[in-house]
Amino acid sequence: MSPSVTKKVQKVKKPSSKSSTNELVRKIKEKAEAQKITEPETTEKVGADETTEPKEEAKVDDLVEEPEHKYESFSDFGLVPEILEACEKLKYAKPTPIQAESIPHALKGRDIIGLAQTGSGKTAAFAIPVLQSLYEQATPYFCCVLAPTRELAYQIKETFDSLGSGMGLRSVCIVGGMDMIDQAKDLMRKPHVIVATPGRLMDHLENTKGFSLKALKYLIMDEADRLLDLEFGPAIDKVLKLIPRERSTYLFSATMTNKIEKLQRASLVDPIKVSVSSKYSTVDSLIQSLMVVPDGYKNTFLIYLLNKYQGKSIIIFTRTCAHAQRTALLARLMDFSAIPLHGQLNQSQRLGALNKFKARERTILVATDVAARGLDIPMVDVVINFDIPTDSKAYIHRVGRTARAGRSGRSISLVTQYDLELILRVENVLGMKLPKDVPPRDEILSLHNTVEKFHNEAVRQIKEHQSRPSGRRSKKRD
Repeated sequence: MSPSVTKKVQKVKKPSSKSSTNELVRKIKEKAEAQKITEPETTEKVGADETTEPKEEAKVDDLVEEPEHKYESFSDFGLVPEILEACEKLKYAKPTPIQAESIPHALKGRDIIGLAQTGSGKTAAFAIPVLQSLYEQATPYFCCVLAPTRELAYQIKETFDSLGSGMGLRSVCIVGGMDMIDQAKDLMRKPHVIVATPGRLMDHLENTKGFSLKALKYLIMDEADRLLDLEFGPAIDKVLKLIPRERSTYLFSATMTNKIEKLQRASLVDPIKVSVSSKYSTVDSLIQSLMVVPDGYKNTFLIYLLNKYQGKSIIIFTRTCAHAQRTALLARLMDFSAIPLHGQLNQSQRLGALNKFKARERTILVATDVAARGLDIPMVDVVINFDIPTDSKAYIHRVGRTARAGRSGRSISLVTQYDLELILRVENVLGMKLPKDVPPRDEILSLHNTVEKFHNEAVRQIKEHQSRPSGRRSKKRD
């Protein structure tokens, strides 16, 4: 081949090689782009294929959270004038974060899982949409609110009554410990809103003639994670079978179960998760600490704290009814204004104790976890964990009785050598170490003999009270 021909061939080949290279680069880029687009789907499928656990491993955290919108006042929600007037009377100046995030979705008819810190206005967050809807179609047995404790049920009813005062709202509270015949009469008056504990509601659905929830439009579970536990499970399941599937359902709590299987018991339809706090958190205005207490000196440390915070509004949490009764009596013997609240008191005694504390007739409430959830008691200054709760979630609810609605508050946990594991669990849930308070030990030790003397007297009085015939004992009121 001649040199001139060779040059011509080379000239022809070069463009061909360059164009094929460009073509190859273009194809690689296209393939990479295609892989990039399909990558999320692939990852999702791989995750699904690799998961060998059953369906319950789906988590609440996987539910969609919609973007935030700013609502500066309750009028921004488009509420009827009667509700706006009630909000003004109650001094609801601006929606709290949970209200701003959940009310718009609720007004659109969405099912809601609401998670917010205690004292953040959760009750109004579900009451306002219900009342707005009720205004448009006022029918009997319109809404049913379930609560785990009697005290919380009464409080929810009070909120509904306050917000619905201008629109002729009829509500009723149905809880254990009260006369069923009187409750049946209240139900026959066809209230719009029923606030109930699950067991007593089930009693009326089974035994009260003419009472049915077949026309129910709204089901709300306050402190939902507690209601969906095994303790309330059978009653909840029965109630759900007797109410329409076509309804709006709201679940609200400060601590929420993360397992979808528990939430599915409530038959939610395409729920939206509205979360304005982490799964377990406390408000920033709460000062938390612990005191390391030598074994046998817990009562002495408690009396030292009551002296230190004398005149303040205090809730002391104990693990058992017996502890609550004995601790309240000890405090009273030492001239502190204390009153007990626990499950072994009858309902009128429980409500009486709560009302006295709210009215500041008594400045110290000694309670079991019956008072830990949901109760909105204004101006509680200090929460003392006399016994560390075995359930870490209970700690969140206990300390949530103070530092409410933007106010500051303090919580102090008395920790003995036997509570170390429990307090470590609490710290793990909080994601922080609780700072230690170091009290003046000499001052505390100087109190010890006196405190022990009064403690022994409290034990003696309780034993004497328990040994009386039941007829005489029942007449004695706390």
